[in-house]
Amino acid sequence: MQAWQVHELGEPGEVMRLAHVERPTPGEGQVLLRVRAANINFPDALMCRGQYQVRPPLPFTPGVEICGETEDGRRVIANPALPHGGFAEYAVADAAALLPAPDALDDAEAAALHIGYQTGWFALHRRARLEAGETLLVHAAAGGVGSAAVQLGKAAGATVIGVAGGADKAAAARELGCDVVIDRREQDVVAAVKEATGGRGADVVFDPVGGEAYTQSAKTVAFEGRIVVVGFASGAIPSPALNHALIKNYAILGLHWGLYNTKNPKLVQHCHEQLTELAARGAIKPLVSERVPLAGAADAVQRVADGVTTGRVAVVPAAENGAAA
Repeated sequence: MQAWQVHELGEPGEVMRLAHVERPTPGEGQVLLRVRAANINFPDALMCRGQYQVRPPLPFTPGVEICGETEDGRRVIANPALPHGGFAEYAVADAAALLPAPDALDDAEAAALHIGYQTGWFALHRRARLEAGETLLVHAAAGGVGSAAVQLGKAAGATVIGVAGGADKAAAARELGCDVVIDRREQDVVAAVKEATGGRGADVVFDPVGGEAYTQSAKTVAFEGRIVVVGFASGAIPSPALNHALIKNYAILGLHWGLYNTKNPKLVQHCHEQLTELAARGAIKPLVSERVPLAGAADAVQRVADGVTTGRVAVVPAAENGAAA
């Protein structure tokens, strides 16, 4: 089979190499899956750089989120068991963790439903307890995780303010359903949020960026508001001033979604059921901006790493042969 492999750490576009390798052999409790589509996540790039908390042994195949097909023909969503990741024609995954792919979504959309939407759901509903009628501020609203949070916020009945960088990403944020869109390259984010909320600020802030975005979050969070720290796509990890949280009376919440897979896997299953129902009624639908063939995976991962993509980019191995996603 064909698979992308990383033999040395560095930028994805430089260290990912397409090779012919043997199909992976499932271990105990694992299954072999034919990859129908693999979604690109920012952690794939971090893994190539050696900067992610999970460091598979070299050589490894990146790709942490797929829609695959079992040997008996079932479409499933899975997180491949590294080092045999999803940017390949076949991958292996833990049988107990397989989730049914929603019928309402095609392969590329289903591949993009898992990590980003689970992260958004747990951040908004489990950690921040978002309520209908509240205001939600989403940083990187046109990105992979941010776009999921926007749709989930709207589905929950919140007013959603999206922050995006540049005209194209601002347009994508509007398409996703943001009530207010702020172009951080053209506008003062803090002033724009205060204007949009009548000076009150946002009840919940979803921050996958860190750095300057977190500084803006602390300045725009409302009384009894909640900032959910999801990641640090900017590369800068902030050091919150806890006296500021005390004086303004807001909460800083961390979310490490992966922990739920070991600490409370039943909640992961429950979340997937909620997401499947939302997808069935059209309340959420992953924004897949690109579907690239397997041969284009390294370039696509690099573009996600560089922050120049909108929504989700999916690698579709079948596209090599002209098949639809």
